Amino acid sequence: MTDSAPWVNPLRNAADKRLPRIAGPAGMVIFGVTGDLAFKKLLPAIYDLASRGLLPAGFTLVGYGRRDWDTADFCDYFRSAVEAGARTRFNHDVWEHLSQGIEFVQGSFDDEGFDRLSARLAELDKARGTGGNWAYYLSVPPEFFSNICHQLERVGMANSAEGSWRRFIIEKPFGHDQESARELNEIVNAVFPESAVFRIDHYLGKETVQNIMALRFANQIFEPMWNAHYIDHVQITMAEDIGLGGRAGYYDGIGAARDVIQNHLLQLLALVAMEEPSSFAPEALRAEKVKVLRATQPVYPLSKTTARGQYTAGWQGSEYVKGLREEDGFDPASTTETYAACTLKVNSRRWGGVPFYLRTGKRLGRRVTEIALVFKAAPNQPFVDGEADALGQNAVVIRVQPDEGVTMRFGSKVPGSTMEVRDVNMDFTYAEAFTEESPEAYERLILDALLDESSLFPTNEEVELSWSILDPIIDYWHKNGAPEDYQAGTWGPPSADKMMRRQGHSWRRP
Repeated sequence: MTDSAPWVNPLRNAADKRLPRIAGPAGMVIFGVTGDLAFKKLLPAIYDLASRGLLPAGFTLVGYGRRDWDTADFCDYFRSAVEAGARTRFNHDVWEHLSQGIEFVQGSFDDEGFDRLSARLAELDKARGTGGNWAYYLSVPPEFFSNICHQLERVGMANSAEGSWRRFIIEKPFGHDQESARELNEIVNAVFPESAVFRIDHYLGKETVQNIMALRFANQIFEPMWNAHYIDHVQITMAEDIGLGGRAGYYDGIGAARDVIQNHLLQLLALVAMEEPSSFAPEALRAEKVKVLRATQPVYPLSKTTARGQYTAGWQGSEYVKGLREEDGFDPASTTETYAACTLKVNSRRWGGVPFYLRTGKRLGRRVTEIALVFKAAPNQPFVDGEADALGQNAVVIRVQPDEGVTMRFGSKVPGSTMEVRDVNMDFTYAEAFTEESPEAYERLILDALLDESSLFPTNEEVELSWSILDPIIDYWHKNGAPEDYQAGTWGPPSADKMMRRQGHSWRRP
């Protein structure tokens, strides 16, 4: 954990970069506050926002759950989450101020607990000055959304008085296919207008993801080449070196494609492929992303342009790890994939003929998320007699995590008396270029929700379009056998490499 002074802050006011963007009077209710996400991410992020001076003086956090707790129990739990996961150093003064606005209401998702919650929020509006402004954060599985929406509507908590607001923040997954996503959106939008719904995709809160727009539209050297005339193909990778661990029961039936490609990777594709927006206002950004998603389709035949796998036992670094079918709680007969790769195309003038390769997997060679734009080979090269044999294709690689930054790969002459050309890298890293620490994704997203800044939140249309792209692939896999095995610590099943070779390409080794 590190110190962070409030005047050196990346979450700053858009009108005056010297001033922090401080939320107005507001409170938040977290449903599912005793779950892993709240403990590891949400509660530490709220403390960090308070530590940076970005929450209003009367900010109030209400935890709602089934545990037989009182507010003192919740305070102890909150503090343990902060001490375990906060990025800023624990400060007793900050904690004392924040803890004055911590409350806990006991109840389930379908009982009179919501009546107690509604009454308590009305009391807190008067005592804490929250002004009727409440954000409801659903850190719960989607099957509870309907009950929670119904209960919030029943007790009048979904309706805001004039001059106040109510907002609905929900975590993925947003359904398991296009039809279920549409049904889920209808349930939510029957109670909350779309303008009040904030769907969390934590990847969009990452500084390096937002830097895609700065890289493209603030620099003349990139945008003129950001098209099919110069780019050969695009690879978007999210690789994890961990297995399922204790999530086997949750993960079975979901799989890598639903868990990562439908949301994270397709959002990254949209940001890479979209046209320049008229502004960075939410409506302008969404319009361009929607155009891309509408134009995106799988490349057929899927038997040759997709791949999937399940990891088996193997060496992860110096540790020997067990395979997926040996994980506790996982059905050995399951066909759920832990590796997924697919080839997509964007039917637009800018990207016609450029394949986009998306891949994600668990127990791969290392943890990395990156976007690689690989350029076409230079024409009419005058080099002879192996002078450029070691030269690969130029590339711009955006590293989302870890080691956040951008790498440019190009050819350079090797020192000496002969004309020998070899690949070299030019590197930009956030840690070296900026003294300011990047905010954690959930810090940015929670603050944006309180500020009603919705640029980084996918709309229901984006969610449904993403499913329409992925559904044919999942349906094909469901009808065509089991995933291929790949050994833990490797880079996926052999079929993934074959998929690339058929199209004249190969995967980058990050």
